[in-house]
Amino acid sequence: MQNTRLNNLFDAIATRLGQWFLNPWRRLSLLIMSFLFGFFLANVMSTTAGQRAELDIFVAGFLVVLTEVTSRIFYSQTFFAKRSLFVESLNLLKVGFIYGLFLEAFKLGS
Repeated sequence: MQNTRLNNLFDAIATRLGQWFLNPWRRLSLLIMSFLFGFFLANVMSTTAGQRAELDIFVAGFLVVLTEVTSRIFYSQTFFAKRSLFVESLNLLKVGFIYGLFLEAFKLGS
């Protein structure tokens, strides 16, 4: 990649954000927000898909594939060599999403 001012700016921003999230409390708060956002997405997806009743099977299949790809990335051997904040937050987003879908299923079952 060329060494342009824009490229240097993006590198500096990424470096500073990475250093900012090295603080354990900030990292934990970002991971908790990711979990809660996944929970919110599950509620939104189940409400929207249930209301419209169009392409339910395709949306469900897409969500299953998305969660499986996320699990494949998180539980691969190369992940344990380096713990990436993005991959951890993506995994907690997935966990919150699945948790939200389970709660929606329990609400529909009762």
